[in-house]
Amino acid sequence: MASEYVGSTACAECHKEIYSKYAQTGMGRSMARVTTETLQAQPTSGSIEDKNTGLHFDVYARDGKLFQSEYELDSDGKEIFRDTREVEWIIGAAENGLGGLVRQGDYVFQAPLSFYSKAERWELSPGYELGNSGFNRPILPGCISCHSGRPNPMPEGNGHFANPPFSELAVGCENCHGPGLAHVLAHQVGFENDQGHDSSIVNPASLAPALADNICMSCHQTGDVRVLKPGKDYKDFRPGKPLDDTLSILMVPPKRESPPQQDLLEHYYSMTLSKCYRGSAEKLSCISCHDPHVEPTRAQAPEYFKKKCTACHTEKSCALSLQVRDHQQPADDCAGCHMQKRDVREISHSSITNHRILTRPDEPFPEITFQQTTPALPDLIHLNPAPGKKGTPPPALVLLQAYGELVEKHPEYLTRYHAVLDQLERTDPDDPLVQGALGNRDLHAGKYQEAVERLQHAIKGGATKTVLYTDLADALVKLDRASEAVQVLKQAAERDPFNAELRKRLIVQLIQVKDYANARAQMDDYVQLFPADSFMRQLLARVQSMGQPK
Repeated sequence: MASEYVGSTACAECHKEIYSKYAQTGMGRSMARVTTETLQAQPTSGSIEDKNTGLHFDVYARDGKLFQSEYELDSDGKEIFRDTREVEWIIGAAENGLGGLVRQGDYVFQAPLSFYSKAERWELSPGYELGNSGFNRPILPGCISCHSGRPNPMPEGNGHFANPPFSELAVGCENCHGPGLAHVLAHQVGFENDQGHDSSIVNPASLAPALADNICMSCHQTGDVRVLKPGKDYKDFRPGKPLDDTLSILMVPPKRESPPQQDLLEHYYSMTLSKCYRGSAEKLSCISCHDPHVEPTRAQAPEYFKKKCTACHTEKSCALSLQVRDHQQPADDCAGCHMQKRDVREISHSSITNHRILTRPDEPFPEITFQQTTPALPDLIHLNPAPGKKGTPPPALVLLQAYGELVEKHPEYLTRYHAVLDQLERTDPDDPLVQGALGNRDLHAGKYQEAVERLQHAIKGGATKTVLYTDLADALVKLDRASEAVQVLKQAAERDPFNAELRKRLIVQLIQVKDYANARAQMDDYVQLFPADSFMRQLLARVQSMGQPK
């Protein structure tokens, strides 16, 4: 419950020194509101052209605020359109860069430009090189739950947030220690520790390594797919409890011909492939090396992490002589040698430490890398099973979603997806998720009436994904019920108003039923929301030149 939380400032009243140090770390600076002070600390000017689209982007500060613009020029250099938004929040601590968030009503979106620290300039935000989303790339719960302390996204809201959108901006004390109200109240009434253990708050250092790692994994381990357990939301995870109670992290098993190569947010999995982890009987954990309250500077890091290494190793453990190590830059840097940084493909101009600790750079992957599935789950690796449940696969509802998400990149999972769906049709046929999947199956099989019934059942049962509405509209059109399809698409657009493909589908359907007045009104609204869509701008101009719709 939200009322269990007190905020990091309440923690700071008693833990001033720890909080002061933590506030300087990357997590402690993960998100901030744009203020005059933040603008003074960050570069605020840039201009680029996206060569793929011909669109231009500017970033600038004015009157203590930060703005970004997207615009297009004609052959004479005259502006065709300009869309300017205020950037209200900054995401990131500048280790690799900074991004921006903009708001429109109760919806929050990523800004199209980000600042890249290594390049020292503003460029397109990660992912925008694959397709321009302008100011309409929604901030989703699965992402913002790790980039901020206590966000308030609406489930399945596609960028929709409660008011206020954030109860705490940066990742804070309670993200790792759990809600603090009981702890604050206990100490206000003179609570005494039981043999040094304070049961009113979670101390990750006192947890079993697996449970301590679960706290870190909640944000620093993505796998290939992360699926919430039925009825759960990201905010339901509590430090000290198994992460798998809230969400399952699953991974496509690597093959010898294609061993693991990902570094971004695969820190835990990479660590488990290290000799250090296996040699410790899996007792080595994230906080064996990282103190979340302290982040050494680049200059301090070699000596800081060397002390962590020498807690288990000695000077004689290294095959290189001290004389050789001392002549390297930086000198005698254990982590720099055995955990080298690598470029991140997903984020331009960025690198990240690979957490597989290597004896030497060409060290082969251990045999266990290719033997991590179980008889109960032979085609996926379950990265976060609850302690004592390594051989227990996630529920079928979780696997259905996992296989469904994986199919696009890994079509070999389609057979498994259908097998799990057949199972759930027998065991849990009334679940809205199952009904939605069965409706989609019936739609593609040409069973349009059955698809309509199942999809309506799913929506009435509380399923809210936009694809359910678009599938239902498609099935209704096939049954010559186009007017009903229009109403379904209108409902979907009300729930997901910044979905460009959905809005275009609604416009097309209105034209199909000859409701030209509403089609034009929708086109007007569309161009206001998505001014970079040149096709729709031109189509609207053509319609306007034809006079008022009949």
